[in-house]
Amino acid sequence: MKALERGIISTYDLKKKSNVFFYVLMNIIVIVMVSSMLYPVLVTFFNGLKPNVEVNSFPPRFLPSAWKWENYSKAWNYIDLPQFLGNTMKIFAGNMLAVILVIGFAAFSLSRMNVPGRKYIYMFFMITLFIPPTTYIIPNFINLKELGLLNTFWAFWLPAGASAFYMLILKEFFDSISIEMFESARIDGASEFRCFFQIAFPLSVPIFATLAIFVFSSAWNDWYWPSLVMHSDDKYPLSTAIYKYVIMVRRLDTNIKFSLLSMVMMPPIAVFLIFQKYIIRGLHVGGVKG
Repeated sequence: MKALERGIISTYDLKKKSNVFFYVLMNIIVIVMVSSMLYPVLVTFFNGLKPNVEVNSFPPRFLPSAWKWENYSKAWNYIDLPQFLGNTMKIFAGNMLAVILVIGFAAFSLSRMNVPGRKYIYMFFMITLFIPPTTYIIPNFINLKELGLLNTFWAFWLPAGASAFYMLILKEFFDSISIEMFESARIDGASEFRCFFQIAFPLSVPIFATLAIFVFSSAWNDWYWPSLVMHSDDKYPLSTAIYKYVIMVRRLDTNIKFSLLSMVMMPPIAVFLIFQKYIIRGLHVGGVKG
């Protein structure tokens, strides 16, 4: 007789009243959490479809009485969204390249190369995880100003290559790769660069895909740092442009603001829903040693 697969809670467990109580309580908590997360997204979307008078009315209505789909066309034409989106993608592409080349090489060196004092170097990088990121803002700004890199995309690309958290994830993954593969390649005359690009990097595609999602989220959502280092309107990323030209503007109709915010929210939500499996898989693989 084939054994039935048993889940976390089976029908036998539900015969006990105490288990039923905690099962119902668990489901209520999950429903409350999901509702609290979906509510602001739905409110933003529906407010973008309401007439401006209805958005500002009290008591507020959840669903619009009249669906104004033209609000989204007005919002699209209000600012040059494709230009700001292009700036955001440039920042993401440069940041991802810095993660692959700078952080990838650093993690590979500490993992699979005989670097003197690599244990202490690794500990030094890990200590920086306990330093609040806000303390880096002023030193980074001064350094970029002295280098003449303000109002350029290098102000994003250079700091992107100094993430200790990303290096921790990559090093843990490189540690799980069999060292015999690298030793065989070195015996055949392969350099360390070839070991990285022909062995380590192809095997690390899942973890790099996970980091790509994190880098994309950071480039999409960050507005404060771009507002400090960028001084030209045509170089603002999308989040900074939304903050300056939508959030801080008082004469713009509220329903148009919500329409713009809805359009900005949808891409990262879609990216997460499509690639969510890579996040869990990449973190799981990166945290397992072979």
